[in-house]
Amino acid sequence: MKEYNKALIIVNTYKEESKKLGATIKEYLESLGKHGDIFLYNGFCEEYPFHGYDFVVTLGGDGTVLFAARGCAALKIPVFPINFGTFGFIASVQKPDWRKELDRFLAGKAIIAERSMIKAALVRGNANRFSQTGLNDIVISAKNAARTISFEITYDNVPLGEFKADGIIISTATGSTAYSASAGGPIIDPDLDALVLTLMNAFSLSSRPIVLSPMGEIGITILPSRTSEVTITVDGQIPVDLHVGDMIKIRRTKDKALLVGCTSEKFYQALRSKLNWSGGPSFA
Repeated sequence: MKEYNKALIIVNTYKEESKKLGATIKEYLESLGKHGDIFLYNGFCEEYPFHGYDFVVTLGGDGTVLFAARGCAALKIPVFPINFGTFGFIASVQKPDWRKELDRFLAGKAIIAERSMIKAALVRGNANRFSQTGLNDIVISAKNAARTISFEITYDNVPLGEFKADGIIISTATGSTAYSASAGGPIIDPDLDALVLTLMNAFSLSSRPIVLSPMGEIGITILPSRTSEVTITVDGQIPVDLHVGDMIKIRRTKDKALLVGCTSEKFYQALRSKLNWSGGPSFA
């Protein structure tokens, strides 16, 4: 059994209770003869301070988990996500249960879910200009609201068509409950490995969401449109400007995010409690 002796505790600086619990967890780990460091996270960070740690504890919402997953997947470091957010689809350890769940993890008894990551690579003039990996989604859209953009989509070099819309979301199964769902995309069981392609306010009513195999590569080429201000974001991070003619290649990565305690039971429990997925009104 692998030993987990050194932890990085990511504290969301916008949540005062997160700071308090971070100190409590650090003290608890030290009482067990283990080591814990505190890292303050304000929602945006381009550096990943995860080298040398055995596991990472996140104290925030799903956004804090996404940050940890992006930095930990390639290092094969498991993320222990305690929910301080609203939905908690991936931050699935509830605050009252943290000690019990942490003990289970340290004893090697916790389920560690493997979740697929996706990578966006920007090609401009035959040169790679940008590359970023995410757990939830990749969003290409107009920089300003109420502006449509035009783009061409291919899947494994097979044309899917040219589209006009406010933007496009490519999500993993994990990210299907996030921005994609709000745009009308399907909710995918996270145990299913898939990519979801959802257009945002498409000009054509026939442009429906589509679920694709993660084995292939999605290509998106930016076409001329009335607005020249187009951006790409990965997991909602700092946007990068796109130009006409840019191609974005999107595919699944070989690295998996390791999420502690993210079971199917907790996923469907979150669907019922957070999205009211309960079958209908109760007359009791």
